Amino acid sequence: MKHDTQSHWISKDVTHLPDFIIGGAMKSGTTTLHAILNNHPDICIAHNELGFFDVDSILQHPDFNFFDKANTLWHSPDLETASDLFWDWYRDQFKALNHSGLLGEDSTTYLASKRAALRISQQPKPIKMIFVLRHPTARTISNYLHLLKSGRAIYNLEDTLRYNPHSIINRSLYLEQLQYYYDVLPFQQIQVVLFEDLIHDRNSCLKRICDFLGVDFDKYQTTDLEVHSNKTVIPKYIWLQLLRNKWMQGSRDYRYSRFLPNQPSFNKTLPLRYRLIDKMHQQINPKGSHYKFIPLDSTVALLDKYFKIELEGIDALTQQNIYSKWFPN
Repeated sequence: MKHDTQSHWISKDVTHLPDFIIGGAMKSGTTTLHAILNNHPDICIAHNELGFFDVDSILQHPDFNFFDKANTLWHSPDLETASDLFWDWYRDQFKALNHSGLLGEDSTTYLASKRAALRISQQPKPIKMIFVLRHPTARTISNYLHLLKSGRAIYNLEDTLRYNPHSIINRSLYLEQLQYYYDVLPFQQIQVVLFEDLIHDRNSCLKRICDFLGVDFDKYQTTDLEVHSNKTVIPKYIWLQLLRNKWMQGSRDYRYSRFLPNQPSFNKTLPLRYRLIDKMHQQINPKGSHYKFIPLDSTVALLDKYFKIELEGIDALTQQNIYSKWFPN
C-alpha cells in the first residue's frame, strides 16, 4: 500500500485521541453498539459520527463539499491548509467528554476508506478498530432505505441497482475493505463482530468486545444492554418519498454546512421553499417503523449471488466463521 506520509495527518497530541473506533459497517447496528458501549462506566464515545480521518474523501463524504455557484468555487475540507483548525475540532470532541476512561469514536465511513485505514495506523498511539458486519444483502437493502428516507435516493431499489449500484453496494464489500486495515494494523488490533450475533447473542458478543477493549463486562447493568437504536423507519408511500427527494435535491447543500470547522460562508440556512415542501410532505407521507418494505425475491437473489462471489475468502482473512453463516448453501 502506498504510504501517506503527510505530517498534517499525524496528531501532535496523544492525549485526546480515541482509544478505539467503531469503523462500520453502515446500517449494521453500529448505533446500537455505540449506545451500549457508551453505557459502560469505563467508556465514553464522542456523540456524532465525525468522519475525520477521511473527511477529504469525495466518495465517502460528498456532502462535506460545497459548490459556490456565484463564484464557481469549491469549498472543501483541507488539512493541508488548515491542519490546526481541523485537529483542534477533532480533539475537542473528546475533550468535551471529560472522561478518564476509554475514549471512543463511531464513524461508519472508515471501513470503506483506504485513506482512513492508513491515517489511523499512523497515529502516535495504537487505536483499536471494531467492525460490525451484517449479511451483505440485508445491509445493502437497509442502506437503500436509509438513502430513501434521508432524501438521497431518487430511484426505486431496482433502478438504483441499475443506475447507481455503488451508492448502496459499496459498503457491503467487506473483504476488500477489511484488507485495508489488516494491511496496516496488527491483527490483534482489529475486532470483527456480526450484526446477527449482536442481535441474537448480545451478551456473548458484548463480552468479546469488552475483552478486546480491556474493560470489565460485569460492570454492565442488565438494562444497559437492552438498547436498540436507530430503528429503520419507512415512508408510508415510497413513490411520494422519491418524488419529494427529486424536488429537494438542492436541500442537501445545507445538511452539513454547519458541521465542520471550516464552515462555508454560503448555504447557511435552508431556504423557505424547501422547508415548506418538507413540512407538507411529512404530514402527507409520515415515516414509521410499522411500515414495511419487502424487497422482490429476484432482487434478493441477484444480490446474494453477487456477494457470494465478492466475499469468498472473508473467513480466512478474519479467522472467523462468517461466510457459511450468511450463505449456508
